[in-house]
This record gives sequence, C-alpha cells and structure tokens, in this order.
Amino acid sequence: MTSGPSSPVASSGTTARIEHGLQLLAAFLVPLLAALLSVWALWSWPDEYPVSKARLLAFTATVVDTPQSPAEVRDGLDRQVLRTDWDTHLSERPLWFSVRLAPQDRAPGRVIDFPSRHATAMRCWDGDTLQPLGKIDRRADPGSAEGLRPSRAGFVLAMPQLPAHVLCEARFVGPARFSAVGRAAADLPVLERQFHRDAGWLDGGLLLMALFTLVVGILNRERTYLIFAAWLVINQRMAALSGGWDYQWLGHLVPADWLTPMRQMTLALYSTATVVLFRFLFESDLERTRTLRGVRLVVLACLPVLAAALVLPYRHFLPVIWIATAVGVCVLGYALAVILARTRSSVALWYAAAMAIALGASLYEVIAAAIGLKGLIATINSTTAALASSLLASLAIAEQFRQEHLQRLALQAELQHTFDFLPIGLFTLDTQGRFISANPAAVALAGPGLDVGRTHWEDLFPVHDWTQLQHGEGAGRTVEFETRLMHEDGETRRFLVRAARAGDKIEGTLQDITDKVRAHEHLQFLADHDPLTKVMNRRGIEACLRRGLQRLRRGKPLAVAYLDLDRFKLINDLYGHVAGDAVLQQVCERAKKPLSPHMYLGRIGGDEFLLVMLDTPLQRAETVCRDVLLHLMKEPFTVGERAFQVRGSIGLIEVWSNASPKDIVATADRACREAKRARASGLVVYEHGSRAFREHEAEMQLVERLAAGQKIEGLFLEMQPIVSLRHPSQSLNFEVLLRMHDEHGNRVPTERLIRAGESAGRMSLIDRWVVESALQWLTEHETRLPQNQFVCLNLSGASLNDERFIEDMYDTLERHRGVAHRLCFEVTESVALHDIANTRRFIDRLRSHGARLALDDFGAGYTSFSYLKDLPADILKIDGSFIVNMNRHPANIAIVEAIVSLAQNLGMKTIAEWAEDFETVETLAEIGVDFVQGYALSRPVSAEQILAAQSGADLIADARVGEYLNSAAPDDDLAHVDWVLGHPGPDKTDGPSQSRSISG
Repeated sequence: MTSGPSSPVASSGTTARIEHGLQLLAAFLVPLLAALLSVWALWSWPDEYPVSKARLLAFTATVVDTPQSPAEVRDGLDRQVLRTDWDTHLSERPLWFSVRLAPQDRAPGRVIDFPSRHATAMRCWDGDTLQPLGKIDRRADPGSAEGLRPSRAGFVLAMPQLPAHVLCEARFVGPARFSAVGRAAADLPVLERQFHRDAGWLDGGLLLMALFTLVVGILNRERTYLIFAAWLVINQRMAALSGGWDYQWLGHLVPADWLTPMRQMTLALYSTATVVLFRFLFESDLERTRTLRGVRLVVLACLPVLAAALVLPYRHFLPVIWIATAVGVCVLGYALAVILARTRSSVALWYAAAMAIALGASLYEVIAAAIGLKGLIATINSTTAALASSLLASLAIAEQFRQEHLQRLALQAELQHTFDFLPIGLFTLDTQGRFISANPAAVALAGPGLDVGRTHWEDLFPVHDWTQLQHGEGAGRTVEFETRLMHEDGETRRFLVRAARAGDKIEGTLQDITDKVRAHEHLQFLADHDPLTKVMNRRGIEACLRRGLQRLRRGKPLAVAYLDLDRFKLINDLYGHVAGDAVLQQVCERAKKPLSPHMYLGRIGGDEFLLVMLDTPLQRAETVCRDVLLHLMKEPFTVGERAFQVRGSIGLIEVWSNASPKDIVATADRACREAKRARASGLVVYEHGSRAFREHEAEMQLVERLAAGQKIEGLFLEMQPIVSLRHPSQSLNFEVLLRMHDEHGNRVPTERLIRAGESAGRMSLIDRWVVESALQWLTEHETRLPQNQFVCLNLSGASLNDERFIEDMYDTLERHRGVAHRLCFEVTESVALHDIANTRRFIDRLRSHGARLALDDFGAGYTSFSYLKDLPADILKIDGSFIVNMNRHPANIAIVEAIVSLAQNLGMKTIAEWAEDFETVETLAEIGVDFVQGYALSRPVSAEQILAAQSGADLIADARVGEYLNSAAPDDDLAHVDWVLGHPGPDKTDGPSQSRSISG
C-alpha cells in the first residue's frame, strides 16, 4: 500500500516537535556545553599570558623623619637587617630602602618591580655613585619617567644595565605592603596586558550588571533593585581599589588630587551601601526576627563615617572605617544568622552568601593589612570578593525573579478562580460598549440576554447609564451609579455599578442590590412614618413643614391644622390598647380621604395629629378640615363587635413667612385647645393678623424672652381683698396677684404670662420674684397693716416640684421671719394630691417658718375627703365654679355647704372665690363660709389702696354688700377660736389690732 501525502495535522505536529527540540537545545544543552568547555579549558589548555618565574629581592629599609641626603641615609641602611617586605602601618613618612643585586638580577633584560598599589612617589639612585636613576610621582606627573615608570598598580625600574646597588626613597598612602621583585623585562608587557584585561573584564561585567539592575529597578519601581545597582557600582570601585587600577575610570585617568579623597569616599560609600541594602532587602525579615533596631543603629552610624571620609586625612580615616566595618559585620552577621535560621528562604540564602563574602573579604583584607598577615592576601581580597558576591547576588536576583514569576502564575490562577466564582458580577467593555468578558456571576445577574462578544451595554441597561460609563472623569477614576434591569419574568432588579477606565477598556462590577434597596426604602419609610398608622411621624411631618416654609417664601400659601381626638384615652383605659390602636388606624384612613396629594397627615402624639397643607389657601384648608371632622363623625368605628364614636377638634392656622416650625405647632396646638373648649363645631381658625393670632404671637415672643433667660421687666403686684363674712371690719386680708406691663406700658394678660412661663420652664423664676416682692413689701409696711391676718400667694406646680426653688423659698422666709407668719401659700388640690408625702413635708417646713397653706380650687380636681386627714391645711379655698351663679344650681349650694361643714370639723377656714353678686354673698354667709373673694366685694386694687384701708370693709365696692355684712350679727360664741391654729385666740382686751388669728 502506498502512503498518501501527509495531513496538515501531522505536519503541524512535526513542526511542534522540532520547535520543542530546538528550545531544549538553546535553553539547556548550549549552557551545559559552555560550562563543560570552560572547565576543560581551565584544566588543560595553555595560558594566554605565560610569564617566567620572578624572584623576591631582599632589601634593608628605614623610615626617616627629617629630610636627609642619599649619602646620609645610605650609611644608616647598611646597618639594617635584610628583609623581603615592609608594612608601613599607615605611615606616610618617607621610606628609604637599599637593594644589592646579585649578578643574575643585573643581567640585561632584567627589571626591578615594585608592585605596591599604595605607592605614590619614588626616587632611585645608584647606591655606589649616587647618580640618579629616575623618579616618579603619581600626584604630579604619573606618566613621567627616566629609569622609573608606572606598571600595573605599582612602579618598575627598567634600565639597560641595572647597577649593583640601588638606593630608593618611596612614599605611601594607606596600609601599604612594600616588596621588590626581580623579573624579566619581557614579562612586563604580558603582565600589563593581563592586568588591563582583568580590569576591563571586571569593570565591564559589574557595570553592565549594575546597568541591568538599574533598568529593572526603574521599570518595576523597585527600590531594592536601585540600591543594589548603586552597590554594584561601588563594589566595582572597591575591586579597582583592591586590584590597583582605581586610578582610572572607564579608561580615563583620575586626577592625582582626586585619587585619595575618592578612595576614602569609596570605602565609606561601600560600607553605607552594603548596610542600606541589607536593611531594605531584609526589612520584613528583620521586623519578624526583632533585629531591625540593631540594624537601624548601624545605618545611623553610617552618617559619621561619611562625615569622617570628608574631613579626616586618609591615614586617620582608615582606623575609623576598620572599626565601623568590624562592628557592622558583627551586627549584620548576627541579624543574618537569625534570619537564615528562622526563614530558610533561598533568596535570602543567596543574598546572605553574597553579603557574607563581601563583608568577610573586606574584613579579612583590613585585618591582614593591619597586622601584617600574608597567606591568602593575594587571592582573598576585594577583587575576588566583588566577583564572588556579584555572582551570588545575580543568582539571588534570578531566584527572586523565579519566585516572583511563580507567584504571578499562582496569582493569575487565583484571580481566574476568583473571577469565575466571585458572587459579584465582573465585566469588561470595549470603547463601543460591547461586553468582551464577563464572569459567571455577571451572566447570571444580567440573564440570558448577555452574550459575551456580541451584547452591548445598551441592549440590557438604560442608554444614559452607558453615557456615564463612557464619559467618566478620566482614567483610574471610579464611576458609581445605580441602574435597573427588567427580567423576562417581569421583575425589575436593581444593580450597583462601579466601573473605571483601564486603557482602552472599561472594567467594572455589577452587584445586585435589590433587597438592599427595598430594605433601605422600608427603613426610610419607617424613619418618616408611624409604624402603626402608616401616616408620617413627627420627623416626617416636620420635614414636610420645612418644605412648605420654603415654598411659602416663594409666595405659595401654607396652612397647618392640629387634630386632637376627644376623650380617646377612655378607649385605651376601658378596652385596652389593641382596641385603641385599631381605632387610630381607622381614624387615619378616614382623615386622609379628604386630603389632596399636596396635603400630608402626621401623627405627633398618642391621639394628636398634624395636617400640613402645601400651596393651600386658608379658605380651602378650612373646608378640608371640616370634611375631616365630618368623616370622623360620619359613623362609629367598629373593632370586632364593639363600636366607638370618636370626635375630633381641629385648630387651623394660616402660616406666616417668618415662622419657625416650633412656633407653628405651638400656635396650632393653642387653636386646637380653644376648639376643644368651644365644643361647637370642633374647629377654630387662626387667620394671620387676627386678634387671637396676635395674642398668641405675643405669647410666643414672651416665651422666647423667658426661655433665653432675659430679665423679666414690667412685673408688679396687685391685691384682691378677702373679706370676712363675720367681722369684715376687724381684718384686712388679701390675695397677692401677679401683673405685668409690656414695653409700651400696656397690661399683659396674666394668663399669657403664666402660659409663657410654663412653656419656657421659668415659672420658678416668676414665683420666686412674687414671694420675694411680697415679703419685701410686707416687711416695709408691716406697721401700716395692723388688721392683716394673712396674705395669700399662689404657687405653681412646677415650682413645688423644683427642689432648688423650695430651698430658696425657705431661705427667703427665714430672712423675713418677722412677716413670714402672714403668708398663706395656695396650692391647687391636684398638685397637693400628686405626692402626699412631699406635700406633708412642705406643709411642716412652712409652719416651722410661721407660714400657712391653703388648698386652692378645692372640689374641682380629684377631691377625696380621705386625703384631707393627711393634709393638715389651714384653709380650703372652694373652687369658683361652685360659687358663680350658685343660687341657680341647688346642687352647688349643697356641695359648698358640705365642704364648709367638713372644713369646720377639721379645724380649717373656708374661702369662697368668684362671688359676683349680692345674692351669692348672702347665701355664702348663711352657709357659714368664713371669707369671700370676688367682684361682688372688690376687684383687685393697688398696694397703695390696701395701705390706705383700715379693713376689708373699707374696700367693698358694692354698697348693698357692705351694708349687709356690717349689719350682720357676729357669731360671738366662736369669736375666741382661731380657726386656723385650732386654739383660743388672744383676749379681746388686746384689741383687734393685736390679733394674729383669722377668726373672721
């Protein structure tokens, strides 16, 4: 069977195998062959630079401190011991030496080699004739020579015929080791070529490696690579210094004056760069092993070393660098050992080996030069250290590259795994909006309509969203917005998109926030709405009110109504809160029916609501409020089998432009309270500018003044007489009444002042002023009030619950103890019964200062006769609602008569207020009431009128009442009883002017 032509698949497979084989050849076989060839060459091939064997010459030497002639020195050198080397020990004094040559060393073609790299100048003479043989000075003219010339790192004496005796003077800088070597002149060119080849090879290799590392560091923005590149450059200079070719830089001679400072700075910079490289190379390892602090101290010590390199002479600087190197090697060596013991990182191992060789070789060379060691000084020096450490550092970089490559591969795999399984959608768009990549989560969120490579953004999402993506704020800036997508099942899902430009692409995330948005909307609803009734709460309705005020300033009308349910508390008390809550829900449903879209209902209390009607004139708002009341009363509210009739009262106000939300609510609340008192239509309207509106505005201004703590101006006192029905001419009693004038001299209604004080929380301040003013007035006019038995003062409930006010009042009574017994403090029954124990303590403290207590408005509050036995009051002041027109209501007469009888049995006096006519006074006298107060006797009068009267009878305005009281026979059988204190009063012979009782 004949075979046909090969298929394209087979051809492709053959090509792949060939390419793979060539790849193995280039990557593995060629480097292996090169390595084997190098080993074979070093082992068996001849050297390119063969030289004959040199001979070390013996010489005598001495150091001369003072200038001497060659003849003077020669005689002294003959007495010195022969030697083959001389250590200068950093001395820079001239060294004189004498060499006597054997015949074979003087043969033609022989030279004397002085290889010391620290030699700076030399002069030589014929030791027998003292004829100059030559001189050389690197600092003056390193190229000038006669018999002497530079060779490699040192000097060489080359002549057609060397003399038998050579006398020389040499100068050195640094730790020089001097020797003289006899060798063939033909070997010098070979050695010099080898010297320059080694220098070029080392310079080029290290500088090329430094350049490569520098480029890598710049491209990767890696600080450690930049430091390592600088270290390689300085390492090259150290190798040049050790090898003796540091007098040149890139083939150019260094100026002679620069050579020594450059050597000092090279040593200092090498130490500094090595320490800094070590510190930042192993930063994380140093922190982990807690050795960073010691290394930081070494880094800081580099500063004085650099300063010493700039200011100290070379021979003084070298001990400084030796000591610093020794200390640095110890500290860094310890830190390196700890790192290797704990991390065992291959990169750290290669770097550690490189640093160890560099530091160790430097330390060894320093020690060898300092103490005169020979041995390995020629092979272990900065040159070999530079080669070895640079090679190891290159291996470390290669290992780091390998690990970083492996990390990138692992990271790519991890990112791909994350990309595939991340629950957040990830996508990439091109500049036309086409999806070029999308993870499974993005496909699942967008639905089957997303086809990577074909679907555009506008195919799924709104067009304006693509505009936001396309016209972002620039590369790297994130665009974030919400969008929506309707699925095939008709459900609309909400998504959060975050995207940013990355070159010519747009990368972003897609996150489903539908549940979050719904939860947020629900929380927002709860934040502004009452959870029970679903109408707005206080926060939400106040926001509507502020919005209405903004529209009001633009000329739109605004009306606000305050709705309060009447006697709703009874439903909660009798049937529980479940029934009450059900009724409230139905109330809100009915109250919302008449409202237009721009009208809002909010619940601000248990059964209190606020209606904010935007852009609504007052007439239209009044109609809406009446409709609300009609809907509430239209039919009973049913809860289960029960039915409840609920009425409401509404206070409607027309809002003015400069009003605050607090003032608006307070004004509407007051209008609502008036509506509850009126009980006619259940609606009270405050039109802006009306009398009621102005009164409330004045009250609110007064509240602001009191709340701001401003001094209350315009207060004064009036007195209303309290006349005895038995002895009107024997007493002058009265009640102190608070009055006020405004800044224009007009009288401010007392009710307004009291309401403002209560609203501002300043009633204690007002009561304090009344008590102090009354006591001060009584003290000043005590002698003019001989008939006065008691003076009544009202105390508010707020003051009685203010412990500081109570203590201040006791102090005031103590200061006016002479007249304190005249005061009788009136406390309303409801306040007194609120805390029986506290009221009892208050009564006892009052009586300790001589003052008395009256229960005001008795019978109108929570009257329970059982409480009276626990409240030893002095006077019962019968509520005026029983007194006014009492003859028209026989029940009132019976109630008053019962109160009087009870008070007499308990040893208390009675005062009837609101006596408006003669018939009422007559009935009260017949019942047995002790004192009467009201317009039938006298209206409130000024303090001067009180002082001008002798008794209460003098102040009776109604002549008929005065005649009746003065003609009534006194009850003399009880005249001796003090009805307040409950014991016989003073003897009648004392006269009425001395009486302190209120017997009437």
